[in-house]
Amino acid sequence: MSDYKRTPLHALHHTLGARLIPFGGWEMPVEYSGISKEHTAVRTAAGLFDVSHMGEFEIHGRQSLELIQLTTANDAAKLVDGQAQYSAMAYPEGTVIDDLLVYRHNREHFMVVVNAANIQKDFEWITSHNRFDAVIENVSDRVALLAVQGPKAIDILQPFVPQQLDKIGPYHFARLAVLGVDAIVSRTGYTGEDGFEIYVSAEHAESIWNAILDRGRPFGLIPAGLGARNTLRLEAKMLLYGNDMDETTTLLEAGLGWIVKFDKGEFIGRDSLLKQKQEGVKRRLAGFEMPGRDIARDHYPVFVDGREAGRVTSGSPSITLKKNIGLAYLPVEHASVGSRFQVSIRGRMCDAQVVPTPFYKRKER
Repeated sequence: MSDYKRTPLHALHHTLGARLIPFGGWEMPVEYSGISKEHTAVRTAAGLFDVSHMGEFEIHGRQSLELIQLTTANDAAKLVDGQAQYSAMAYPEGTVIDDLLVYRHNREHFMVVVNAANIQKDFEWITSHNRFDAVIENVSDRVALLAVQGPKAIDILQPFVPQQLDKIGPYHFARLAVLGVDAIVSRTGYTGEDGFEIYVSAEHAESIWNAILDRGRPFGLIPAGLGARNTLRLEAKMLLYGNDMDETTTLLEAGLGWIVKFDKGEFIGRDSLLKQKQEGVKRRLAGFEMPGRDIARDHYPVFVDGREAGRVTSGSPSITLKKNIGLAYLPVEHASVGSRFQVSIRGRMCDAQVVPTPFYKRKER
């Protein structure tokens, strides 16, 4: 796997016995002690993830906000200092370049966090549309990103920072010293649980990882890999770029109309998305369950009334709910809750039913 990029914690993952796989151009830990065990730890206690493969862009300058507004679909003008926002970039046709997070430090300083496989593509796209007094810098190689996710996250992290973590609201962040190291601590995640993501200089990643792991063990925290991250995010219906949306699907088809703010003014993809909204989407991403023991895996064909209508975008057993669940694009008239269709599993037609999503929603503390 020598052709793949490695995070600053690569050697440590080997020491911990992780199974490593290629993902988005990186060599990443998929599991340490088992996906089911790691998944359950996050739902009941906490898991520690290395997500340093994600990309980070710093945007500085007098017109930083204008650049963000043009290139993303959500309305970053509504952000206040210390607030983050889920958003996406679209092509002029309204199809998805990437989904991302926008962090506002102040009116002239933002950070954009993008998916690992799309770092170069996204950077070139934003740069190519920078007609503003703004400078964009790709700092991905200098930044490590650790995620502590689960109901015990605050209890584990609190001794490491000087500020009360419960004062940081969801999708807010603070610049704090973590074990004396300058970091951004963000109350965000990709698991459906409460938790934090810690952005820190790459050279400090290993010491902070080890400190969190040592502190967290008595609380039930364990290292968790991409396998558990995938099953957790699917239960919470958090979409995965490249599976649930890509350059062939629009933001509205993917069910992300809630982050498309037509009233904010010009942004790339606005006209096409507005036209599609007015005319109505022809297909929609829907969540479904499989009765019995049938498991619909990624890319399995989907049939409606005997005709192939698409493919499963994400499918897996739900470790929390003990059901087999998935996502698929369905014709809009067959995408409402209760609608039935079939998934072809190794040539065998298996029943599936559209259900409400998210499949899992955590209880508030």
